[in-house]
Amino acid sequence: MTDLDTRVAPPGAPTTLRAAPALLGYAAVRALGLLALALWSAARDTSAYRLLTARWDALWYVRVAELGYGYEVRLPNGDVHSNLAFFPLLPWLERLLHTTTPLSYADAGFTVSLLASLAAAWGIFAVADLLYGRRAGVCAVLLWAVLPVGIVQSMAYSESLFTALAAWSLYAVLTGRWVTAGALAALCGLTRPVGLAVVAAVWAAGLFPRGGRAPGVARRVVGLALAPLGAAGYVLWVGHRTGRGPFGYLDVQAGWRNGFDGGRAFAGFVADKFTSFPGALAGLGLVAGVAALLLLYVAGVRQRQPLALLVYTGVVLALALCASSYFGSKPRLLLPAFPLLFPLARALARLRTRGAALVAVGAAVASAVYGAWWLNGSGPP
Repeated sequence: MTDLDTRVAPPGAPTTLRAAPALLGYAAVRALGLLALALWSAARDTSAYRLLTARWDALWYVRVAELGYGYEVRLPNGDVHSNLAFFPLLPWLERLLHTTTPLSYADAGFTVSLLASLAAAWGIFAVADLLYGRRAGVCAVLLWAVLPVGIVQSMAYSESLFTALAAWSLYAVLTGRWVTAGALAALCGLTRPVGLAVVAAVWAAGLFPRGGRAPGVARRVVGLALAPLGAAGYVLWVGHRTGRGPFGYLDVQAGWRNGFDGGRAFAGFVADKFTSFPGALAGLGLVAGVAALLLLYVAGVRQRQPLALLVYTGVVLALALCASSYFGSKPRLLLPAFPLLFPLARALARLRTRGAALVAVGAAVASAVYGAWWLNGSGPP
């Protein structure tokens, strides 16, 4: 039994057979997205594979894997884009695959992403199944797959890898496996800055167990001690490397115009949309999107999601919405916030099978078309 107000935990992770409908459905949605991308790209005489593996952040990860840290680009305006901004776990895995298989670094990144996306889908299913049952678990995975920017899950980016580690860390928390939860949280901290959300979730659940007491105190202490080691280790290493101490990583991020300003820059960006037409329509869409995110979070609170999930989702939301980073990045930065989908998954699970299937198929087609159009256009910065 866990120390949280959840269902009784099974003796181990959900079996492949139990998770099969979710994983097969996820694979089908992603295959449809890749097919749409291939057809759209062919019509524009562009390479779908290049869009997935050799643009934007994917190039930076490959450079880290191939050359290590130390590469930077100085822009005419004085900004310095350093590859120290990119956390090391994905490049490490790319290098490992490259050195042990015939895969190129880009191929390795794509392979890691594909495998990690399946692991993420399985982890999301495991958490939702534990809390709300198998049908809701399948619906949660399908909803994550059909997100408008779901195509990022198949790119050589770190979102899928991070979501997989985060989901299984949260599952470990919910089932009282504290050492596993802490170790996975440490790996999250080596994957993306938002690894802090997983660390916060593990610490919140460990320090404030439901009912005030929890068994396995020694294992819980070890898990709590492990959780921050990945993020802290990398940030401190960057500070040593740059010679700027504990705040060196913040300086690196500042070179990318990234920072945490409480959402002031994003609010200004949205407000500027209302100064023209049709920009005002985009502004209304952004306001509606943020409102929907907040409403889903409130729904999770009202449905008594475990503390670990609420803390994790809250930190992911705060870091995504209140950062002064590229505004076009925000949709993909929200991909790891999968517990926001649980209220929708529970509602979808209550529909008849035919109705739920029609909703899922319609959303999958829309997601595939949007992803192909988006990646052949502005795409994720």
